[in-house]
Formats: sequence, structure tokens, C-alpha cells
Amino acid sequence: MARIAPVDRNNPPAAVAEQLSAIRAKLGKVPNALATLAQAPAALNAYLAVNQAIAAGTLSAKERERIALAVAEVNGCEYCLSAHSYSGKFAGLPEDEILAARQGRSADPRAAAIVQLAQAIVAERGRVATAELDKARAAGLSDGEVLEVLANVVANILTNYTNNLSGTEIDFPKAPALAV
Repeated sequence: MARIAPVDRNNPPAAVAEQLSAIRAKLGKVPNALATLAQAPAALNAYLAVNQAIAAGTLSAKERERIALAVAEVNGCEYCLSAHSYSGKFAGLPEDEILAARQGRSADPRAAAIVQLAQAIVAERGRVATAELDKARAAGLSDGEVLEVLANVVANILTNYTNNLSGTEIDFPKAPALAV
């Protein structure tokens, strides 16, 4: 049971009704995570604004999904692992790459550098070693793309922490545990 309940999607507060309607139109539903963020209109609006901005960046949808998976794994957010395992498939990620992203790996060197950088940013609280940055650059990331990885990490931390704090009920197929 959620420790912070999502807003009533059928009768949302006026301050978030328009945003939830747009989310429903785009996704076909209002996921529990976003309905929970809607308890604080400022939090929902911040999430939506950041995600709109990063979607217009240079990182592809596949790369953004990989980052979401890598960050959710580090932060232990089962909700986001489930949501992005599901949405990652629609972005074109095969199952083996979804699992690899969670482990900070990929068969593609650029994708591997992105997920490793994302996980290092989380684990090191932004104090990433120069060698890690050099590795990302060697894989072809520009400094601008490094900062886009950071922006994606920040957006995902917001939802990871929201779900971990509130105990958001998972409304996507549950992601499998990683084999140890």
C-alpha cells in the first residue's frame, strides 16, 4: 500500500487536471508515479518540464531509457525498473540490452559509456572521477552530451525517490530481479 496516495485520476485537483489529461492522451493512462507526483503540482510540473527539455536534446530515446534503467537500478526503484523495462521495449531496446543497462553495460560502446557514466554520477553524487569522464569522451560523448546524461540522471532521481518515498504501487509488468 502506498505511503503517499496518488491523486484521484477521475476527479483530480484543478491545478493538475490539464497535465493529467495530457499525460493520459499521450500514454493511454496516468501512471501511478505521475499521479503521486500530482499531489504537489510544483513537483509534477518540474518533472514534466525537465522531461520535455531532455526529450528535445541530442540523446536518443533508447539512450534515455538506458539511463533511466541504470539509475533506477542504483537507486533500488522497483517502480521505475518496471516502468522503463516496459517503455524501453517500445523505444526499441531488446530484453538483453534492458538487463545490460541495469548492470551498467551494453554491447554498444557508446551506450555502455552512457550507462556507466549515469551510474557513476549517482554513486559518486556527481563527483565523477576524471577517468570516468575521459572514458565517456573516448566513447564519443561530447561535453554537452555528458551534461545531458546528468540532466537525465536528475530527472530519474526525482521519480526514483518519489516512488521509494511514497511506496508507489507498480502498475507496469514487474521487472525481473537481476541474476546475482
